Amino acid sequence: MKYRMLTPEEISALQQQGCTSENWKQIQVGDGFEVSRIHNTAFSGEIRLGKFKKDFTLPGGVILHSGIENATLHNVSVADDCCIRDIRGYIANYDIAEGCMIDNAGTIAVEGVSSFGNGVKVSVLNETGGREVTIHDRLSSHEAYMIALYRHRPSFIEKMNVVINAYVCSCKSSRGSIGKGASIIGVSTIRNVRLGDGCRIEGALKLWEGSVNSTAEAPVFIGEGVICEDFIISEGSSVTDGSMLSRCYVGQACKFGHGYSASDSLFFCNCQGENGEACAIFAGPYTVTHHKSTLLIAGMFSFMNAGSGSNQSNHMYKLGPIHQGTLERGAKTASDSYILWPARVGAFSLVMGRHVTHSDTTNLPFSYLIEKGETSYLAPGVNLRSVGTIRDARKWPKRDGRPAEGRHDLINYNLLSPFTIQKMIKGLQTLENLRYASGELSDVYSFHSVKITNSSLKRGMELYRIAIDKFMGNSLISRLQEADGSFSDLNEASLRAKLRPDTPVGSGEWVDISGLIAPKSEIEALMNGIERGEVTSLEVIADAFKQMADNYYSYEWTWAFQHIQQLYGINPSKMTKEEAIKIIGIWKEAVEKLDKLIYEDARKEFNLASMTGFGADGNKEQKESDFEQVRGDFESNPFVRSVLDHIQAKTELGDRAKAALLGTT
Repeated sequence: MKYRMLTPEEISALQQQGCTSENWKQIQVGDGFEVSRIHNTAFSGEIRLGKFKKDFTLPGGVILHSGIENATLHNVSVADDCCIRDIRGYIANYDIAEGCMIDNAGTIAVEGVSSFGNGVKVSVLNETGGREVTIHDRLSSHEAYMIALYRHRPSFIEKMNVVINAYVCSCKSSRGSIGKGASIIGVSTIRNVRLGDGCRIEGALKLWEGSVNSTAEAPVFIGEGVICEDFIISEGSSVTDGSMLSRCYVGQACKFGHGYSASDSLFFCNCQGENGEACAIFAGPYTVTHHKSTLLIAGMFSFMNAGSGSNQSNHMYKLGPIHQGTLERGAKTASDSYILWPARVGAFSLVMGRHVTHSDTTNLPFSYLIEKGETSYLAPGVNLRSVGTIRDARKWPKRDGRPAEGRHDLINYNLLSPFTIQKMIKGLQTLENLRYASGELSDVYSFHSVKITNSSLKRGMELYRIAIDKFMGNSLISRLQEADGSFSDLNEASLRAKLRPDTPVGSGEWVDISGLIAPKSEIEALMNGIERGEVTSLEVIADAFKQMADNYYSYEWTWAFQHIQQLYGINPSKMTKEEAIKIIGIWKEAVEKLDKLIYEDARKEFNLASMTGFGADGNKEQKESDFEQVRGDFESNPFVRSVLDHIQAKTELGDRAKAALLGTT
């Protein structure tokens, strides 16, 4: 836009309308500027003003004209069609984009040079320091995971900080920005904060040193009574109802409300926090806590739901709060659970009761960790048959609130993957070793400060075998399918050609780096490149993570291919059609067994005990009728129907795969 100086007539008109300026020559205006839209405004420093033609319609039908009224502006540019009115303090050192509404606000200013939250060091996991993560606009859960946990590679940490600091320096400015279409109403203080397009800030008390990375497609909302200091809030997130965040990173599509408070914590995409408190936590994707009595502290979580009264301790009253713990992906805590860190809970496990023995169940995933008489008991694998586990797995993708483009965190939602299956294989060996060492007739086995009953051990081994067979069969059938899901006739030559891995990557250990499941070799290759100075930008690092996510199924097959010999005694490079049909048969049986266990678990939600409290003041028939009206009947329940449909669909899939191998498609 071209700007010009004010004319003497315009200056005179502004003065008559209650406006003042230290130097009228420092005010420039754009084409279409109308002096009639500015009243009772004090100008100082360099000022640029656009035209004011647009009207704003407020809830209830009130119409406000764009323009400036009752305000003090210092070193500010105001683009077209903004409405700025009733500024109790002042606005200083800001560029305000077109279509903004700023009403009944206190002070909005940039003081000195700021990087707007970029460069803040968050003391995650260890309150006393040592695992600090430097936050920035483009931070992903995977990058943060490596920085927080791979401290055994100081050269990597040093080079990574150089890359991040280069970006932080590029963010520094003595001027702030308020994005297109932003709305700022009833705010007390905004200092050194960059505000993105379409953001809504209504009634916040204090926003200091941060970035609100809102976009028109995924606006950010910050509501009544909110206090944020040293923060970054990403696209599509909301912070409302008196929530307080200090030294925090908030990822995309997160929601915080009802007085939630957090300090020195990282929250990645789709996290939710209400009522409770967090301190020094690494909240990977889909970490959820809703209860006033819940404290999450010094822990690493992802795909986690914290029950009411969940609590952890990160010190033992000796050297201070130096301990940390991990609940691997999908682990949950029941109401009133407690864990004394350090401890590590395996993936997709459920924690019930109080646990103070520093257990490590990482290689026994899908388990129940239960307190009985102040002793921690483990039931390995039982969460594999839980209807709740399957429900969670289905709900997470549906609850992704992020825009389709520009996602920072790359999420793999698979329950069964090389990451979890490798742990089950180790878990099977562990359970077999326990039984061998203590004898098959032992009532209770001891493992890493937990007890495992004989029946739980046997059941866990059976469930792990079923899950392993299901995964291996899934992987084999997926490999045989065409891109459209169909099967073509397969002779042994074409079978072996299809089974030949695309890449050697994936045969070794796998890791879950906060949502992204990948071969550890690829993570190490990325860190090696950073250490050697070959990877020097955040964009290249993000591209490397994306490549790992895009190639997941190729990497997965390489891993499965390597383990077929170990698990089934079949050489996959020389697999016959009969051997492939054998594995598919084992897979089909595993799918049916697991789905029937889930089906029976779902039935428990419809038994007489579940009807307690229904049919008030009525007899048994009225209780059952009331229950059915509210909850529906078992056979027509959508989830139950989906389990039955899954059995049928997988049966048909297995039959089609066999037909292709037999040449009868």
